[in-house]
Amino acid sequence: MRVILVVLWTLPLFASSVHIYVANSDDNKISVIDPAADKVVREIPVSPNPHGIVPSPDGGRFYVSSESKDLLDVVDRKNSTIIRRIPLGTRPNNVAITADGKRVYICIRGESWVDIVDTVSLEKVKSVPVGHGPHNVYRTPDDLHMIATSMDENKLTVINVKTEEPELTIPIKGVPRPLAIESNADRSIKRLFVQLSSLHGFAVIDYASRMETRRVLLPDAPPGARPLIPATFSHGMAISPDNKTLWVASMLDNSVVVFSLSDLSRITTIPVGRGPDWLTFTPDGTRCYVSNAGANSVSSIDVKEMKELTRIPVGKVPKRIIASE
Repeated sequence: MRVILVVLWTLPLFASSVHIYVANSDDNKISVIDPAADKVVREIPVSPNPHGIVPSPDGGRFYVSSESKDLLDVVDRKNSTIIRRIPLGTRPNNVAITADGKRVYICIRGESWVDIVDTVSLEKVKSVPVGHGPHNVYRTPDDLHMIATSMDENKLTVINVKTEEPELTIPIKGVPRPLAIESNADRSIKRLFVQLSSLHGFAVIDYASRMETRRVLLPDAPPGARPLIPATFSHGMAISPDNKTLWVASMLDNSVVVFSLSDLSRITTIPVGRGPDWLTFTPDGTRCYVSNAGANSVSSIDVKEMKELTRIPVGKVPKRIIASE
């Protein structure tokens, strides 16, 4: 009897559908990286100085803020063209979108509010007060709120997406920069990890009590080390898709530090390019991509091995970076 063996090859999810999108903040383009090849495969033209980028849930559009032109570009993903430029307040920064895709929230750094854009009319419909110098905004894991950081008032504002009004504020002992949100099993918020200006590490906020419980420091940088951006020692962090590790970028040390999410013990430090500013994971959790703002490159990291695989040349001063199908 002849036995026929059939071998099934399983390809990573990102091999066929997921790409990495990099906003080049001193340029006028989004670099698109194919994780299967770890190289830029195309570029999307946008308005100058793109800051935040977020995809629509249906995959049809990107929304990209232009920090110098005070605009939100609406990009058709199929043909990579801008279909509308929506006027915003002064110096729009990071962006987030509601789970139903109906509203885009944009931090207006030069003002004291978050602008809200309706994705049907493609018009700004509301401005929500969140304190001076809002920088980053995040949708919570339960999809019920947005959290905006106010750099000039040292606080976080939690916005109810149903009422589109501030629901509560959380005072921060320092200038809040990027943050990561840890959720409970029911997707409610458990803890917030908040990077602060001039802190080489991050603060841990217990969400139930709205109180800081501890600070976690990154390893000491070499003597005389200086960050790419003044007072920005640590910028960019994310929780891995398996919810087991927290990855934190160090601008002071040009590295990414990996912590166990359960007890925040340090696992390892991974050297990357100069000025790591933001990071993202592929949905399957096999790769982490880090934008190196001072090197015009993106580091591709093998998550299992926790080592850098390569550095991919992109545009000028890459910062915000996302993975999207």
